[in-house]
Amino acid sequence: MGVSLLIAPFGASCVLVFGLPRSPLAQPRNVVGGHVISSAVGLICLSVLGASPVSFGLGVGVAIAVMLLTRTTHPPAGADPIVVILVGASWQFLFLPAFSGALIIVIVGIVFHRCVTGEKYPTTLAK
Repeated sequence: MGVSLLIAPFGASCVLVFGLPRSPLAQPRNVVGGHVISSAVGLICLSVLGASPVSFGLGVGVAIAVMLLTRTTHPPAGADPIVVILVGASWQFLFLPAFSGALIIVIVGIVFHRCVTGEKYPTTLAK
């Protein structure tokens, strides 16, 4: 069940990467950073507060704040704390599927746009 819940945020990430590759929210820094940060926040909230209504709200709110502060805003990643808390994820979740899945989306996006659409992706470099 945990993997199927993660399909929703990754599906939304794919919409941005493949459908709107020029969007600042679709850039690799945002996709990978957003998912990793939001998953980490969800894991911290789960560890400290358990699976409670407060942890869901706090997880999403803090994830958004940290993404904004780190310039890694990626709207689909805002759902990651919810997924983490719903499935009772362990810290391994941070690396598999969050980091690895986001990285695969970016790599496939780069190949897709270079080979199929001709669009420049990524369009911005990390600052």
